[in-house]
Order: sequence, then C-alpha cells, then structure tokens
Amino acid sequence: MTADLTPTDRPTGRAEWATTRPADTGGRHRRNSSMSGGVTSSRRAPAERLADRLGPRDLAVLASLNEFRLLSGSQLRRLHCPGGEISTQARKTRAIMRRLTELGVVARAERGVGGIRSGSEGYVFGLSGLGHAVLDRDQPGARRHRSAIESKSTFTAHILACSELMCQLVEHSRAGGCTIEELRAEPGCWRWFSSQSGGRRPLKPDAYVRLTVDDFDLAAFIEIDLATESLPTIASKCAVYLDYWRSGAEQRVAGFFPRVWWLVPHPDRAGAISRTIQRLAPAEQRLFAVALIEDAVAALTTTPHTDTKGGAQ
Repeated sequence: MTADLTPTDRPTGRAEWATTRPADTGGRHRRNSSMSGGVTSSRRAPAERLADRLGPRDLAVLASLNEFRLLSGSQLRRLHCPGGEISTQARKTRAIMRRLTELGVVARAERGVGGIRSGSEGYVFGLSGLGHAVLDRDQPGARRHRSAIESKSTFTAHILACSELMCQLVEHSRAGGCTIEELRAEPGCWRWFSSQSGGRRPLKPDAYVRLTVDDFDLAAFIEIDLATESLPTIASKCAVYLDYWRSGAEQRVAGFFPRVWWLVPHPDRAGAISRTIQRLAPAEQRLFAVALIEDAVAALTTTPHTDTKGGAQ
C-alpha cells in the first residue's frame, strides 16, 4: 500500500522475487481477518448492496483492516482522520467505526488495549466475514481469511505492534520524511521459494516495506520481536532468510536483497539477538540489523549517507 492508503493489487504468496555478492545485500540502492471463513454465495448479495452504501473513506478503512488485520481506534484515527484537533479526529473516527460496526462489515474485539481510560481509542477492530465479502465481491470463488478478532492476547499485541509501525511510517511519509512505495503486512508480504530438495518453502516476515529517501530506495523485511520467542527460534528464522537469499528469487525481481530488521522492545533483547546474528559468517551477518521498536522509523529511513551502524549498503 502507499501513503494515501489506497489498496494494492500486488499478488501475495509468491516468490517471483542468484545469490548476490555481499555488497548487493542490505535492501538499499541508488535509484536509476475475519470472524468467519470464506466468502460464500450467500454473502455476495448483501455485500453487493452494502458496497453501494459505503463511501471512499469507508472502503479505505476496510482496506486498511484487510491489510493489517487489526487496528486500534487510535491507529484508525491517525490513518484515516488526520488533520485538525485530536478531539475532532476522534469524533469522526467514532462515527465511522460505529456505522461500519452497525452495518456488520467490522467487528470489535471484546477486550480493548491501553486500559479503561483509553476509551474508544483503545478498542480493537477487524474485518467481519461480511467485510471481507465486500472487498472480495469482484473475486471469483470463495476465499478464506484467517481470524484475528478475539485471538490470544500475545497474538493481538504482536499484530497491533506491526500496525503501529505501519502507522508511524505513514505519518512520517505525510511529514515529508519518506515516500512509501510499498507497505505490506502479513500474509501479503510472504514469499515462497524453491528449497534445495525441490519443494516449496515459505518465508513469513511480519511486514515488507519499500521506501524512497533522498533518492535512495530502501527495502526491508520486518520482524517485530516482543521477546516472546526463544533465541533458537530466532536463529531458525534467520536461517530461513539465508536460504531465501541464497535462492536468488528476490534479487531476480528487485535487483537486490532487502535488509532484515529485527525490531525489539529493549536493549537487553537487542543484545541477545545481535549475539545470535554474530554467530553467522560475516557475509551473512550483513543481511540483518537490530533496532529498538521505538527507533524503528529512524532505522528504516536511514540512508547510506547517514548510516553509522555498518552493515550492507
């Protein structure tokens, strides 16, 4: 998706994206869910009728929920009702989400985030099955969607952390700090590639971003780490990225390999993951970088002119 939050029609779940020299890695080069399953025919008729009642902003909200799976009231306000006083933004957002919930295209989680004082800003929203049907009404056949509403609290926290990064990047773009060329959450950012045994293997980053900053293209696979996974699991995920890098699938399409950013909640976790990466060969280490979640936007928009942390350029 782009900074104006219009839906992207890039296909998902494919690896048309060998092995490059270490200097080609790092993701930068100078420029030259719903509450139910598939969409059935019984939902298509009401979906068609509902679509005629939805305005551009309504559809943009549904597209954002389709891309990010879950968004809080605060995140929806910042994405879709920017400008003016925050109280005015919040009032508009409440009206939009109340209407979409009453129409049945959006579901609100029973549990919010941020505590009781967060009010409507802390509610968590996702698409309902009918909401997916509205977006899928031009697609042939039934499509299945992974449920996100009422998931486990750790899963919800992880999705919302990814959504928060996407919101911050959109805000940074609006402020002139970058241009968003592509911004995808999972599963839209997943890749598939051929393993050495000839089978198909998935790579499942949390997000993929491609930005333009100071005449540079910066691309990154994002891993949001909330310190809930073991370090052997982190090492295994790094190994999958290395296999994908060696396959050359991404490089054949993009011309370079995106840097893999591990975004973590505190310095101790950053040190632990950094030490895990340091066990790799030097050329392999350059594929990865670690930053605090609070510094994510600055890290992702750092160009070779301002990069002081080393790594592949």
